[in-house]
Amino acid sequence: MVLRGIAGAAGLVLLVAGAVFFGQGVGWIGGSFMTGEAKWAAIGAVLVVAGAGLLALARFRDRGLR
Repeated sequence: MVLRGIAGAAGLVLLVAGAVFFGQGVGWIGGSFMTGEAKWAAIGAVLVVAGAGLLALARFRDRGLR
């Protein structure tokens, strides 16, 4: 149960950070050295996918065993 909570929290952090990185990379969020840089948009997209995967893992882990 604790592992699910840790995975969920880490997934949420990665999802939010990835969204910010992506937003800055595509120029939606300004005021940073990352603004308008495609590299940060790609990194953000990877973080969003990883975060969503961790959230799914935390949500659906052990569901099939019951």
